[in-house]
Amino acid sequence: MSARPANLRAQRTAVVGLLVNVALAAIKLVAGLVGHSYALVADAVESMTDILGSVVIWGGLRIGARPADENHPWGHGKAESLAALVVAAMVLAAGVGIGVKSIDEIITPHHAPAPFTLGVLLAVVVVKEVLFRRVLRVAHEEHSGAAEVDAWHHRSDAITSAAAFVGISVALFGERVSGGAGAQADSPSRWASADDYAALLASGVIIYNGWRLLRVPLRELMDEEGPGASASAIGPARAIALGVEGVRGIEKIRARASGSRWFLEMHVEVDPEMPVREAHVVGGRVRAAVRERLPRVADVLVHVEPHAAAGA
Repeated sequence: MSARPANLRAQRTAVVGLLVNVALAAIKLVAGLVGHSYALVADAVESMTDILGSVVIWGGLRIGARPADENHPWGHGKAESLAALVVAAMVLAAGVGIGVKSIDEIITPHHAPAPFTLGVLLAVVVVKEVLFRRVLRVAHEEHSGAAEVDAWHHRSDAITSAAAFVGISVALFGERVSGGAGAQADSPSRWASADDYAALLASGVIIYNGWRLLRVPLRELMDEEGPGASASAIGPARAIALGVEGVRGIEKIRARASGSRWFLEMHVEVDPEMPVREAHVVGGRVRAAVRERLPRVADVLVHVEPHAAAGA
């Protein structure tokens, strides 16, 4: 039982993201603890949520790739949306946790971070931004909401690292400009809290991204059509159906997303005098034409109705 090629591509992207996140989380955690930077430690915690998030996304894509069965006649595509929902909730939780700890660090005097932490953060920002762009491109090409959430999770990590970079820079250079370099070794620095303010700012960005990411899976789980359904499913399906011989009109079309695929309900109008057998054949042609020309449409439920002339 194999997955669709598009789903397999999204799965591979999630695995790559997982491996990168494992390496970056370990590097940031060690560097943050050794270099006395809470912003870097907070960044490592955010990367750990990335790790768990990539595992959840990968699992959702794997389950979502399974074909329909007796107990799941609509397929398993909703697993992708559920996975994305879990990851978005994790982003929110990580943002809140980092914010709370940042406030605690702000009110607790401590030393400025070590200079080498800047190099670590710069490398992290570059790697995560490259990963974000790659995963987002795959998500758009394969129409995967779960992969899109995973991509923006990488971007939130890049933002966290960038904020930490700014905070540590202020903590280090502020101390030197003020002439407190000598006091840094044996007393808390008045500039050190810049590192914690950066972590607090990053937590706000993470919380915002988590809230925004919730909308993607919620729309699918609530069967919201939205402009995406009209552009990629409803509009094209209507045009295809109207081109089928025997179709007089389309009363309405409904669409519901399941992972990266669409399930359509279409009300097709035919000649009122057409025999039931012929009307059934027309409905079958509509279903076949739509599925053939729109690969993202998993199935079409066609209702055949008598066409009423305008003004009748």
